[in-house]
Amino acid sequence: MNFRKYVGPSTLVSAAFIGPGTVTMCSLAGNRYSLELLWALVFSIFATLVLQEMAARLGWYTGKGLGEAIHQQYPHGILRWLSAGLVVLAILIGNAAYEAGNLTGAIIGLEVMGMSPDWKPAGTIGVFLVILGVMIIGKYHYLERFLILLVVLMAICFVVTAILVIPGLGIRWFSWPMDLDALPYALGLIGTTVVPYNLFLHASIIPKKEEQGAELADIRRESRVAIILGGIISIAIMISAAAGYGTMAMEKASDLQKVLIPVMGSAAKWVIGIGLLAAGLSSAITAPLAAAYALKGLLKWESKWSSSAFRATWLAVLLFGMGGTLNGFTSLQLIQLAQIANAILLPLVAAFLWKMANDARILDKYVNSTSQNVATAVVLLITVLLAVKGLVNVIGGG
Repeated sequence: MNFRKYVGPSTLVSAAFIGPGTVTMCSLAGNRYSLELLWALVFSIFATLVLQEMAARLGWYTGKGLGEAIHQQYPHGILRWLSAGLVVLAILIGNAAYEAGNLTGAIIGLEVMGMSPDWKPAGTIGVFLVILGVMIIGKYHYLERFLILLVVLMAICFVVTAILVIPGLGIRWFSWPMDLDALPYALGLIGTTVVPYNLFLHASIIPKKEEQGAELADIRRESRVAIILGGIISIAIMISAAAGYGTMAMEKASDLQKVLIPVMGSAAKWVIGIGLLAAGLSSAITAPLAAAYALKGLLKWESKWSSSAFRATWLAVLLFGMGGTLNGFTSLQLIQLAQIANAILLPLVAAFLWKMANDARILDKYVNSTSQNVATAVVLLITVLLAVKGLVNVIGGG
């Protein structure tokens, strides 16, 4: 079997959204609501498949990223500034805020495995240097393989865990009307899976696959495999956390080890620790990279990875993350804020992508089909409704 047909640039999308935020939100949702919010996770996977396919198709056919396509579509006027503002928001909210949570998540993984909290500054600098080294090397195929390894590690850790806890699981399924207290968790699950900056990242890296002679069918296959694998990992985390529903409260992702000790014994800390470390590293690499690709396209920078502006962007995001981690920002608050904000921002970014995916001047015969437009409309409608409901609930103090 030729595994290169099923893995490649799209794996970076899985590596990006399976971060500490995913582990945290899926863990808390599973622990507090069992599988009642599984529908939000399933919808998130479907929405990711729909939106990332459009981004990948755009990158495959045009050889350009989403930022470049926006620049080409709106070269002048108010829409130019509005679209530029959306890109900046996607970067500031979806990357800078996430990066501190990503690095903190990696450090929590080390602490779960036994690192003393007193060593947190040294651990943070160590993780920073590992990521910095990977980015400075600048060899895309090395980066891709490293992230594939991290995704495989996460899959092994969390899927095996879910399989072990299923026999004793007391499941609470979806109920209606949904508890309003669960709404932030539903928005968080969507925000941690359907990440706006992934749309910029995917469109920018897909030309790497096209350079190998990949056809559109190859791009779609690889994208589906990567996203569904990421979705399986997310569901496995929720199932694992549901093992403690009604018996053991969780406040953070690392508490998942306590829930699993009755099933896994002392191995629980290693499984969860490695999973958190891999999740933190993978997202801490892809978030700065996505920021650099987005600004590169929008501002028409030099296309080389080694360009000074490109490197300055990802380094700035990485340094912000390290500073936030060293200053003791609460990872849970950062993660929840970033994800809820992303869920609200998502419809706007997706609307721009949808418009371009229907523009024959950009995609020629590869514009959206009727079924793709229907699926995208459903995704946008649900995300808008959830976002509005969330805002009303927050403003109303509910």
